[in-house]
Amino acid sequence: MTLKKTLLASVIGATVAGTAMLPLAASAETLRIGYSADPETLDLHEQLSGGVLRFSHLAFDPLVRWTKDFQFEPRLATEWEQVDDTHMRMTLREGVTFHSGNEFTADDVVWTIERLKESPDYRAIFEPIASVEAVDDYTVEITTTEPYPLLLNLATYIFPMDSEFYTGETDDGNDKAEIVKAGNTFASRNVSGTGPFIVTDRRQGVRVDFERFEDYWDTDSEGNVSRIVLTPIAENASRVAALLSGGVDFIDAVPPNDLDRVRDAQGSNLVEIPGTRIIGFQLNEERVEAFQDPRVRQAVDLAINQEGIADRLMRGFATPAGQFSPEGYSGYNPDLVPRYDLERAQELMAEAGYEDGFSVEMIAPNNRYVNDAQIAQAVANMLSRININVNLRTMPLAQYWPEYDTRASDIAMIGWHSDTEDSANFFQYLSFCINEETGAGQYNYGNYCNEEIDALVTEADSETDLEKRNEMLREAEAMLYEDVGFVMLHWQNLAYAAADGVDIEPVVNATDFPYLGDLVINR
Repeated sequence: MTLKKTLLASVIGATVAGTAMLPLAASAETLRIGYSADPETLDLHEQLSGGVLRFSHLAFDPLVRWTKDFQFEPRLATEWEQVDDTHMRMTLREGVTFHSGNEFTADDVVWTIERLKESPDYRAIFEPIASVEAVDDYTVEITTTEPYPLLLNLATYIFPMDSEFYTGETDDGNDKAEIVKAGNTFASRNVSGTGPFIVTDRRQGVRVDFERFEDYWDTDSEGNVSRIVLTPIAENASRVAALLSGGVDFIDAVPPNDLDRVRDAQGSNLVEIPGTRIIGFQLNEERVEAFQDPRVRQAVDLAINQEGIADRLMRGFATPAGQFSPEGYSGYNPDLVPRYDLERAQELMAEAGYEDGFSVEMIAPNNRYVNDAQIAQAVANMLSRININVNLRTMPLAQYWPEYDTRASDIAMIGWHSDTEDSANFFQYLSFCINEETGAGQYNYGNYCNEEIDALVTEADSETDLEKRNEMLREAEAMLYEDVGFVMLHWQNLAYAAADGVDIEPVVNATDFPYLGDLVINR
């Protein structure tokens, strides 16, 4: 029986967690992964998160994808042409089959983009797209509302879904295509992509099993992994121990404290990559009146020692940040640096009438970012020095996102990697005034709003003169820096480790989405 015929709905069942579920033995072509978290859902458009995007590159293929040096590599789109300022025509790959056996055509691309535009998490990114049309079975034309210089960037996030598979009603009368946050939907449990691996079993928080798709189109790939067992191991020490003991073959998020240990260990290899993910905090102005005062926001920023966190907690495995944009991004402004000044922070609290401080609740994940729980505790301690008393709660990512989405606490931690590898994306999601219709500010937990910054970034997004555009984005960064619309900590570096013979270096990248379909194991 072929894998295609054995395509199964994902199984959600056991709740046992930890390394006890790790397989005891593996063949030469089986990859045992110990990730800090598993994908929260199998619906690509339900949750815009690193876990789901990693999963996307396993079970699906994008139209184009980034190379290590941030060039565009053809995938399901083989060619593209900018017909005029607002029209791009893309030629699609022929002979591609979905896991269900359905043929991939332009109709699937149209269906997917239209669904992306309806997704609460994605519609802000895809707002520049006015329409998409199937010219013929293997050609699509994308029309933007105005000149938009980042359309190919967006194409890296278009993973065509099997429109026939996801169309219709379930046995209980629900739309198979519906998108429900943290919901038990058809798309959150069932998969039909074009990617190198089929999901054969899934137990949320326990493990996800994949097998190689025997009809995968990319016959040029040298990847030889036939089976993947992904086990979430949230605890850093347990994840490293699983690798060094031979329990798993590949781990992500090697913590700073263990870099030397992994690097020096026999039988394992460490790969480090400079990161572009900003880690920071958002202050909920709707819940805490004091946070509406820019002096209080500035005091919070000044009370946090970003360089101390990067040096002591991250062991140098992070770059202290004063802005969204890392060096090399369009809006990077070299004048914006961390500005720790406890004395000035205390003065600003007094000027704002909060010398005696106040109490707040803070939430943070404990298995998503490097040392996330420890960083949150350090920040809570620093804020106590300006009389802001913090009740901190940390939790696993699967519980964190639903709570984050409700904006039900006073301060929240978030990390963000720009979906378009461009500065504007940070603003659009993390600091834009919240607009439920367009999706702007979808991850603006703080309810911060500065219409002047929003207008400047929006104008930059239709500016095709790249130097003019970069200057606009640098100005926007300076305005946000002054207003403290987001509390910046650092850009988090990336560290992966793998057993000897598992050649991860060619397939890991700064986007933090390993291309495991191309992974070669030689043991």
